[in-house]
Amino acid sequence: MLRIKDTRYPNTASFLKSAVCIAEYYGFRPFEEAPRMDPAGMRQLRQRAGKNEAEPALARKEERLLVAAARRCAFFARAPGGSLLLWRTASDLKSAMPHVSLELHVLGTNSAVAEALLIVVANSIAEEAGLRERTLSVNNIGSAESSTRYVRDVASYLRKHIESISPTLRPRVALDPLGTLVALIERGHPAVPRAPQPMEYLTEEERRRFWDLLEYLEVFGLPYELSPHVLGSRDCWSHSLYQISARDPESGSPMSIAFGGRYDPLASRFAAAPAAAAMISITSEVRGRARPKRETPGIPSIYFAHLGVEARRRSLGLLEKLRAAGIPVHHGLCHERIGEQMAEARRHAVPYVLIMGHKEAVEGTILVREVATNSQDAITLPELPGYLKRRRLLAVA
Repeated sequence: MLRIKDTRYPNTASFLKSAVCIAEYYGFRPFEEAPRMDPAGMRQLRQRAGKNEAEPALARKEERLLVAAARRCAFFARAPGGSLLLWRTASDLKSAMPHVSLELHVLGTNSAVAEALLIVVANSIAEEAGLRERTLSVNNIGSAESSTRYVRDVASYLRKHIESISPTLRPRVALDPLGTLVALIERGHPAVPRAPQPMEYLTEEERRRFWDLLEYLEVFGLPYELSPHVLGSRDCWSHSLYQISARDPESGSPMSIAFGGRYDPLASRFAAAPAAAAMISITSEVRGRARPKRETPGIPSIYFAHLGVEARRRSLGLLEKLRAAGIPVHHGLCHERIGEQMAEARRHAVPYVLIMGHKEAVEGTILVREVATNSQDAITLPELPGYLKRRRLLAVA
């Protein structure tokens, strides 16, 4: 949990205000602004989802809030092939340590760019808060099918060490071995380091998919460590899981400030159909005012479009450079095809479009196209912020 005294903010509201501004720069919008299904569609969804009455098994305290969020997300309407970038806050003021979580969700895409975007935004929020010493830990538990052997081996391993497990946890070993392992990790149990590791059980296709995420992080320049101890319930999560920790200035030990992953199983449960969803939750203690005053973001006059895998990988670094320069842009990171992005640029009615293809990504340049005349200039990436500012391509109030 993030402690306000370790940040540059006077209270929780100030932290959340800054965090929401960063999230909205990247295109995230409040849950309240998400389009909803029509009443008939909502009734049909409730009927289909109602057939799945079993409650999901939970392994982490963060998953309780995720269940509520996933249930709400199931009723949001998306165009076929479309994606939604959403945020919400959820608070627990009655616990021993009152806290509030800012959740960021990407709905509707299976691409690793969803997880990479969430990690980059959360990292920027932590950096802006003044948390300099951070560690990003990444794991992959695979799909429900491929992780069956892993969970079976975890159960076998825990049975061998049953005498060292506390009596309160022993009954859980047979029912929920993965949840038991998570509890042992949180307690620092001595058997944890030798437990089976989920990445050893991934299929070749799942390894390639995981490598896609790691390549996004490496191209962005974000250090990470592979950690088999970042785990969660298989009823909630599949494939990638990640955690950002900051160093406690007093004790020097790491403290988790953000956690997330791909929660397709939980999203599919409430959508009553296969669904793609990823999220990250940044948790802060409540100190002083906790309700942020949301600033109305200006309307960007630029749309950023990518063409090709290499350009997409370099997109996050470019967007962060423009954010640091105070130049807002629309983007289509969750779109695969350039045609979809150009159609979205037309819907936004922007006067300029930034285009990065494979050639530009390799050369470190970008095309700045004026929509009215279809003329364009090739600009080097270091020169881009100054070029856009000279043309006053800033937000429209």
